Amino acid sequence: MNIHHLELFYFISTYGGITEAARKMPYGIQQPAISAQILRLEEDLGLKLFQRRPFQLTPAGRELYEFVAPFFSRVQETSQRLRGESAQRLRLAALTTILRDHLPILLVRHRRRFPHLKLRLHDANQAMAEALLKRQEIDLAITELEGKPATGIRSEALLQVPLVLLVPENHPARSAREILKRIASELLIALPENEALTKLFRRGLAAEELVWPTSIEAGSLELVAPYVAAGFGIALSVLPPGGRAPTRTRALPLRGFPNLVVAALWTGKLPPIAESFLESLRMEARALRDS
Repeated sequence: MNIHHLELFYFISTYGGITEAARKMPYGIQQPAISAQILRLEEDLGLKLFQRRPFQLTPAGRELYEFVAPFFSRVQETSQRLRGESAQRLRLAALTTILRDHLPILLVRHRRRFPHLKLRLHDANQAMAEALLKRQEIDLAITELEGKPATGIRSEALLQVPLVLLVPENHPARSAREILKRIASELLIALPENEALTKLFRRGLAAEELVWPTSIEAGSLELVAPYVAAGFGIALSVLPPGGRAPTRTRALPLRGFPNLVVAALWTGKLPPIAESFLESLRMEARALRDS
């Protein structure tokens, strides 16, 4: 097997096709040239490595990709490290609330240790973060953890955050249990059904043989509080340890419901700047748990 052919195959598999690979590879090469060299690789192996349209690796292609990816995924990183360009670059992905409420103060502290810190921040849930990690576009993610992450992605649970119902400040209910007893008369504001938070809530409802359909679907947790305060309904949310309910709302803990797990995700060996930041996250999580 030709090493250059294997490199082309790696980029095609990583970026999901020949067209995208030609656009994003770190050096210029035309699509026809890529196609010709991949055909040569398949002829040498006597195997078809991927379906062209839609792009999908064959079983043989997946096996070959798992073999070559550990090497080629680190070539650029190693080159940058040798040149000293990546020593103070940190690429993070996190949930919006974490990016807004928790990371700024941690990153200010981190910059004291790494005064030339260069940041790249992505707003991402678990699925988006895993995709960014697979493409080597981030070093570390801090997001919700639903089940096991994809193969090759390491995880570490940092915090368990309780689910709450947000009610208007003048709502008569004093507990979430009171709300659950009369859900037929209450409108629910929640994230989409495929979000980890909503899935946990549905699991908790199912355990009590309750059904509460969503009346208002919100794209982010930042949207729900204003609608609760305006009287549109009751919202599913979370309240980190030591946190407070948004203005003109109250938070009623959903006791007995599963907690939302917040975790760090990464692949391979973290660069020193990311390893140092992960340790800061661990310390912050411990402080929140003890608060």
